[in-house]
Amino acid sequence: MRLVLFVCVGMLLSGCSSTYQKTFKTTAYCGCSSCCSWGRDFPDFWNRHFVAGPNKGDVYTGKTALGTKPREPYAGLLSVDTLAHPWKLPHRLILPWMWFGHDGTIAADWSHIPPRTRIYIPDYGWGRVEDKGSAIKGPQRLDLFFNSHKEALQWGRKTVQGKVQR
Repeated sequence: MRLVLFVCVGMLLSGCSSTYQKTFKTTAYCGCSSCCSWGRDFPDFWNRHFVAGPNKGDVYTGKTALGTKPREPYAGLLSVDTLAHPWKLPHRLILPWMWFGHDGTIAADWSHIPPRTRIYIPDYGWGRVEDKGSAIKGPQRLDLFFNSHKEALQWGRKTVQGKVQR
């Protein structure tokens, strides 16, 4: 009985998830037409369609493979980011939707990294595997979502030591 209690307390204190380090080759993408291979065709100009890849001709909705809206990670009000950038504090206090943090969107090869896996990438933050790209192949390749094409180009290609949490 004491052993079971000790194991349960240990799991609560350490968390039920395991974390390990892994080297990743990362690239970046945004929701623009050049990153996601979509375009507007005449006469159906109002809808976006894939113009390349395995889904060519299908309607492009802008959602991930899990059906979520892709987003960049956000640390929230009570975070190291607020301490490092104190000028962000006033608008984080005033706007209630900025109080809570959320994970960013990561695209990975689901045959190697399962969906909903949390990964910490230095200089990016925590992200969750929610998408898969046709060019993302292998256990070390990740594609990180950014809100703008300029930020995605600034990220470029980086090899980083990430922290995987299951």
